[in-house]
Amino acid sequence: MTRIRSCVSIRHLAALGILFASTFAPGAIAGVFNPTTFTLKNGLQVVVISNHRAPIAIQMLWYKVGSADEPAGKSGIAHFLEHLMFKGTPSVPPGEFSKIVARNGGQDNAFTSHDYTAYFQRVARDRLELVMRLEADRMANLTLTDAEVLPERDVVLEERRSRTGNNPGAQLYEQSRAAFYLHHPYRNPVIGWKNEIERLNTRDALDFYRKYYAPNNAVLIIAGDVTADEVRRLAEKYYGPIAARATPPRDRLVEPPHLAARRVVLKSPQVGQPSWSRRYLAPSYNAGEKQHAPALQVLSQILGGGSTSRLYRALVVDAKIAASAGAWYSPDDLDLGSFGLSGSPRPGTDPAALQKAMLEQVNGLLKEGVTEDEVARARKSLLAAAIYVRDGLRAGPNIIGRALTTGRTVADVESWPERIGKVTVEQVNAAARAVLLERNSVTSVLLPDPAS
Repeated sequence: MTRIRSCVSIRHLAALGILFASTFAPGAIAGVFNPTTFTLKNGLQVVVISNHRAPIAIQMLWYKVGSADEPAGKSGIAHFLEHLMFKGTPSVPPGEFSKIVARNGGQDNAFTSHDYTAYFQRVARDRLELVMRLEADRMANLTLTDAEVLPERDVVLEERRSRTGNNPGAQLYEQSRAAFYLHHPYRNPVIGWKNEIERLNTRDALDFYRKYYAPNNAVLIIAGDVTADEVRRLAEKYYGPIAARATPPRDRLVEPPHLAARRVVLKSPQVGQPSWSRRYLAPSYNAGEKQHAPALQVLSQILGGGSTSRLYRALVVDAKIAASAGAWYSPDDLDLGSFGLSGSPRPGTDPAALQKAMLEQVNGLLKEGVTEDEVARARKSLLAAAIYVRDGLRAGPNIIGRALTTGRTVADVESWPERIGKVTVEQVNAAARAVLLERNSVTSVLLPDPAS
């Protein structure tokens, strides 16, 4: 049976999961994960995060290509190729990759985002060499024919039907994102538009593979009960012989200024609980007014960081107008990201009343600003997350992998707590006033269909 694979990135694992990265200096860097880094002669960047608590190892191979790098008219090809990477090589028959990993007691999967594609395996430490050999093999030797490609295209179409076609919330997200980005390819869904997926073929997949899947366009991250010396030996043995290739620069369309607010409303008989959200165009750590990114992370925590946040206390606890209320920020995009607010009205409450109350909170924030106490508590919460995130094996590879594929450095990841610790009230207020502009927003409303 074909397994449905993820078409979106693993979401923020913790507050620190909204980070960075792309160049190394040799040796260990003191900080959050204390990784050791080096680069092979063919350009493959390697990161080692030693954690000897259990005899387990994780391999993650990240490619610096995602759906926003796709040719026009070929939306979904990055995610489609992610599926096809499990179809085999001359030495590994189609479908055997995951079976080999499973027979050796491991787990594997992959995911695609707008900015990157990643493949990972979690195995006992004595099986690390096996999965490194398998992953290096398909980096260089993927073989595809129509016999494997066309049935997998049907699997992707079914994935789209099940995850988007039957989900009003996913449909609204897709439509609102297309309205949010006027020109930038972030407006296209990672899984692709249905009419374009239907036309993808074997040549499209191989062309994309040969253009982007090269060691000099990838980052290898090994975490767990390993040492840098043994990883270097295995990386040079299996990945080292793969030749570097010229890959295209990431020259993307530039998002033009937003001059008018937009509103997207979706009604469906499948909706039982209405919801409301607003997304503002925002700088990331890599694009736009980057100096605002740390302050926006603190602002997101103040507005939506759990049951003590401004929005939850004001709308859920005090006014009792909402069943939920929160905020988010996505600073780890390669290009401009977004800052968002969301909530669901309590049963019997008009969604318009929730919007009015939500925007009153925004206007009050812009007028009066945040307080010293709010900033101090938000910083403390975020810095605590930077400590807790070290406990799991997956967090480090995911955070550093996202960083290195979206223009940041290992040093950026390791110094993140220091930058958050320096955020001031004045910086948070300046960031809020620069970003929370109605003309830069899209409002999304999900409603039951009264006619059904």
